[in-house]
Amino acid sequence: MQHRMGGFLLLPALALVVASAWAPVTFGDPQATLLNLGCSQYNATPASAFIAALNSTFASLRANLSAAGGGGGGFATAAEPRAAAPAFAMAQCRPYVAGRDCVACFDAAAARLRAACSAAANGGRAILDGCMLRYESAAFFDQSTLPGNTQVCNGSAVEAGGFADAARALVADLAAAVPRVSGLAAAAASGGVYAAAQCVETVGEGGCAQCLNVAVANIDGCPPNSDGRAVDAGCFMRYSDKSFFPANSTVDLAVYLRSGDILGATELQGPTSFYYHDLKAATNNFNEKSKLGEGGFGDVYKGLLKNGKTVAVKRLIVMETSRAKADFESEVRLISNVHHRNLVRLLGCSRKGSEFLLVYEYMANGSLDKFLFGDRRGTLNWRQRFNIIVGMARGLAYLHQEFHVCIIHRDIKSSNVLLDDDFQPKIADFGLARLLPDDHSHLSTKFAGTLGYTAPEYAIHGQLSEKVDAYSFGVVVLEILSGRKSNDTRLEPETQYLLEWAWKLYESDNLMALLDESLDPEEYTPDEVKRIMEIALLCTQSAVAARPMMSEVVVLLLTKNDPEIQPTRPTFIDATSRVRGETSSSSSSASKATISVSQFSGR
Repeated sequence: MQHRMGGFLLLPALALVVASAWAPVTFGDPQATLLNLGCSQYNATPASAFIAALNSTFASLRANLSAAGGGGGGFATAAEPRAAAPAFAMAQCRPYVAGRDCVACFDAAAARLRAACSAAANGGRAILDGCMLRYESAAFFDQSTLPGNTQVCNGSAVEAGGFADAARALVADLAAAVPRVSGLAAAAASGGVYAAAQCVETVGEGGCAQCLNVAVANIDGCPPNSDGRAVDAGCFMRYSDKSFFPANSTVDLAVYLRSGDILGATELQGPTSFYYHDLKAATNNFNEKSKLGEGGFGDVYKGLLKNGKTVAVKRLIVMETSRAKADFESEVRLISNVHHRNLVRLLGCSRKGSEFLLVYEYMANGSLDKFLFGDRRGTLNWRQRFNIIVGMARGLAYLHQEFHVCIIHRDIKSSNVLLDDDFQPKIADFGLARLLPDDHSHLSTKFAGTLGYTAPEYAIHGQLSEKVDAYSFGVVVLEILSGRKSNDTRLEPETQYLLEWAWKLYESDNLMALLDESLDPEEYTPDEVKRIMEIALLCTQSAVAARPMMSEVVVLLLTKNDPEIQPTRPTFIDATSRVRGETSSSSSSASKATISVSQFSGR
């Protein structure tokens, strides 16, 4: 029986075949030692169509790995969702296996699968020292840990010098650091131990952490053996007493493993408490010259702490009731434990009477809207914009599905997306509106969004779900691609909103007219641009159930070849909260609602 989780099919556990013969490792070697091989027990129908689709995806994977050039850690996904028997496939090389070695490892994995799995088997995976290859008849790219995860221990016992303890310590450090490392992969050496860990890119930070925690538990039984591996659907881990990667491929784990951050806030603890007078001094008495912006929940100031670190201080006013203060402090305590590379980190807080101060990490590049519509308009290239879109999707997927409590942002917009020094996006102001109720009633009487970005069911009827954020994400994606505001008045007559214009262009098969003219045509392909625009429109469909979950959006964005995307017409809301554009008869008359946006309207 197949089971569904998060919108994707989970196939039955794969039968495992573990190799017992080990070949010596040399640099410039594809590291094609087989660790794990499995085939599903279900037959694809019709078999000939599935084989054709599978051959197509394998060819696409190989081409993408070949095009990756000299860099290690090549990663690719491919899909044939429109085939009579759909096929989905993924390949990844280790961060220290590059170029021809990566392609050679892929070829070895493909040959193993073709030889081991029957022509009709609708799934299989081969995990080698240097790479992994997996295929299924349904999308699986977000799966991290599955039944069938295992350890592979090898080599003689190493008793001298505390090798076992050093090995366990290094793999534990890797498990903690890799989810935060760009590319979700790292190699390191310490105390005579060499180790590496890697996650597939589509599982995100939360899925990576989950998978590597399982891997650490599996590999724990290997020391004092000189070699140990842990294999799973979404990650790989290895340690050895001999180096199996070039010396220049190691990562300084200390950067990601500080016991606390610059202010001492640590995982799974409440926020650091600051003295109010210290933050007042850091912001020069909340001087207007220190103001970074005026957000929906309060003004934000740049602050310089006594230790020389720069932070952002948000100044909030909370009702002076014991219940309001207790609720707010509870939410702040929860938010301080949210850790993801695409979410702004809450470092600490302070309170004086009805005034609350929240201390965040400082983003030197400011908010995304300045690069799209402000004084830095036109400076973001195509790759930067694409990475921002993917990073936003990953951050929202973490809030909705990977954090232990579902957090719905409610006010996703370009001014709430900040950029770090490398132009990686970090979503701000999450969790400040209200968390999803425990009863999952998805009904809220408060509106905490911004018209032009907000889903119609929330703006008009107060209906709240994760799909509210998906809708807003779709609008911001259109802003990123077009360089125009969601309510840009420069658009054609009688079209006040960017979304409506985008839909008209989609209907006329002219989506490229939406693209920002400042982008270099040499940096993108029209098919890539149109696919992302279609994903944005998919997120803004009128029917809530038709919008994808954000974890599904991540997969769609990272799938190399084009799954069929057929969005339906969105619902458009103008500034008077009038619903337009619905196709059902119930929407023929204008629906009005009284919406208070003065507290939340950002700018």
